[in-house]
Amino acid sequence: MRPKVIDLFAGVGGLSLGFENCGFDVVLANEYDESIATAYEANHRDTRMIVGDITSLDLEKTFGAYAGKIDVVIGGPPCQGFSQKGQRKTIHDERNFLFKYYVKVVELVKPKYFVMENVPNLLTAEGGYFRKEIEELFNSMGYQLKMGVLNASDYGVPQNRRRAVIIGKRGGEAPDLPKPRNITVTIWDAISDLAYLSSGEGAEEQEYRNEPQSEYQKMLRDGSAILRNHVATKHSDLALERLAMIPPNAGKEVLPEEHLTKSIYSGTWTRMRKDEISVTITTRFDTPSSGKFTHPFLDRAITVREAARIQSFPDSFRFVGNKGSQMKQVGNAVPPLLAGAIAEVILNDLEEDANDE
Repeated sequence: MRPKVIDLFAGVGGLSLGFENCGFDVVLANEYDESIATAYEANHRDTRMIVGDITSLDLEKTFGAYAGKIDVVIGGPPCQGFSQKGQRKTIHDERNFLFKYYVKVVELVKPKYFVMENVPNLLTAEGGYFRKEIEELFNSMGYQLKMGVLNASDYGVPQNRRRAVIIGKRGGEAPDLPKPRNITVTIWDAISDLAYLSSGEGAEEQEYRNEPQSEYQKMLRDGSAILRNHVATKHSDLALERLAMIPPNAGKEVLPEEHLTKSIYSGTWTRMRKDEISVTITTRFDTPSSGKFTHPFLDRAITVREAARIQSFPDSFRFVGNKGSQMKQVGNAVPPLLAGAIAEVILNDLEEDANDE
C-alpha cells in the first residue's frame, strides 16, 4: 500500500512530484490559481485537484472525509507577517492567516506526518518567537517537530535555494531532516545541452538537438522524447545591445554609464557562471534586469525549460499556460529533488514503525 498524501498550496506540484517519485500517492491537492492548477493536473493525473481559495472552502466537507486515511499533509502556506521589520511577529498576525488553514486541515485530517516548507525567516524572526508558537500549537495537537533550514544545493539541485522545513509526527519523535548529499551539480551540468537558442527563438515543442552532456541531464531527460518549454524571450534592441557588451563571467560592471539601469535586483545584467550553482530562481527569470538570469554566453535570459532544469524538474514535466503563468509555476516550486529527500526520511520512518509493530 502506497502511503497517501494531501498537498495544500500545491502550485505546480514540485513537492508532490518529490513524494510521488518516492512511492507516495498524492490523492488530493489544492491550488487557488486556476492556470497553475491546470498545469498541476496535466502532470499529476491521478490526483484530485480542488481549484479554489482555501479560505472559502468548506474545510469539513472538503477534507473531513479523509480523516484517518492520510499519512502525510504537505505544503507551504504563504506567511507574510514576519517579513515586516519591527513588529511583533506572531501566528495571530492577519497576514499569516493562510497558515491557520494549513493547521486546520492537519487538525481535521490527523495525518501521521506533516511537512511544511516556508521562507527561512519563519524559524528566526523575533528571536524564534514565531517558531516557538508553531511548536506549541502542533504539540498541543499531539505532534512532535523537527525543523531547520535546508539548501536545495545540498541535495543535487544546481541552485542556492534555502527553505525552512518543518516535519511533524503524531504520537512519536519526528524523523530528522535529510542529511546533505555532498553532490554538487553546476548550471552547466543542468543546461549545456540546451545552449543554442538566440533571443526570440524556440518553440513550445521541438526536437532535442544535442545528446545529454552530463549525468544530471541524462536523469532529467529520461523518458522524454520531445523538448518542451524551451523558448527564448524576445529581448528589445536596447537589451540585446547591452547583452552583447557583457562577456562570460561578467555583469553590469563592464557596461558604460549610459547603459546602467536603476534596477534594485542584485545580479541585474549579470551572466550566470556556468561552473557555479545558480542563484534562487524567481518568477521573473526571463528578464536580464531582474537578477542573475542571463545565459552564460548567449545574449538572452534563460528559458522556462532551463529554469526548470535548475529547479530539478524532469523534461517530461510540462509547464502549460501563458509565459507569465509558466514562470510562476517554475519560480515558486519546491525543487522535486529536495522534496524527494524529505519524502525519503518520512518513508524510512514509516517503514521502521511498521517493522516495530
